Amino acid sequence: MPSHDARSGRPPARRRSGRGAVAALVVAVVAIVVGVVVVVVGSHSSTPPARASAPSTSASAGDTAVAWGADQLRRFDAATALIASKKGHIGIVVEDRQTGLVWRGGEPNTLIWAGSTPKLAFALALREWARSRGTALDATTNTQIAAMLAVSDNHAADTLWNRYANSDPAAWMTRFHAFGMTTATYVDTFPKRWGFVKCSAQDLVGLMDYILTKADPTDRAYLVNAMRTVGDIQHWGVWGAGSSLQPGVKDGWSVEKDAGKDHWITATVGFAGPNERYSIGAMYHQLPGGDTIDEGVHTLTDLVATVFGAPVPAPAVVPPADT
Repeated sequence: MPSHDARSGRPPARRRSGRGAVAALVVAVVAIVVGVVVVVVGSHSSTPPARASAPSTSASAGDTAVAWGADQLRRFDAATALIASKKGHIGIVVEDRQTGLVWRGGEPNTLIWAGSTPKLAFALALREWARSRGTALDATTNTQIAAMLAVSDNHAADTLWNRYANSDPAAWMTRFHAFGMTTATYVDTFPKRWGFVKCSAQDLVGLMDYILTKADPTDRAYLVNAMRTVGDIQHWGVWGAGSSLQPGVKDGWSVEKDAGKDHWITATVGFAGPNERYSIGAMYHQLPGGDTIDEGVHTLTDLVATVFGAPVPAPAVVPPADT
């Protein structure tokens, strides 16, 4: 959640988000071999924001039905219906890392304001940057990384960006691209900072896959644990998969400006299932007028819950609109 203040270089807006700190434990992660990719695309309406190139697809609808199973396909149908019932632009990608199957609903390649989800990529980039230099991050930096992951602390993220990234923001976006966020971009006319990024749900799943399969095992374990132990303010979105699936999450929520009008966005990235089997990314660009943080949070949480067969409406902690 970008903080919309002078510290971030962001113009004033009607709401802000983010605060706090957290500690982290080490959890082992098992990498899963990825097989054939199958795509099912849900429907969605209205004129979209900037759209990235569509992914390639493979396999037939019959193969998809056999692979996912009838029960899961019914859940996807229900998720597609939920998306179609909403105004605005919603994209979701769910990847089964055990089988390699992928389901995409709504507008999975549409570029939407990312909110605070880039903080996850930034945390990984900082750790990789330090390792590449043969140095260790200091205690203050580690505390700030923990805070921006646990409760999406904007002050921590701004301080880290000013210290490490502000002098060469292009280099840090290049790192984000290398993490699988291949269509992520800074937004024209805004400062080149973590809080002024647009990406797609597909980009978020690319990031999650990188963390779970390509990141240094120490970084992977740290980030998986941090995402599983987030503060209450992030108990929504991918968290809606349900506690039995041990989800991990990084959420984003903010008021952004498109076509000269403010509107709410929500975004969520994470994993669920044994050995982090499923990578999930979902984003919601609400249309101006009647848009609320409550609608964004509950829509993405219910969407993930529907995909995983959890009760709907799903429990969700809605962050205070003025945080």
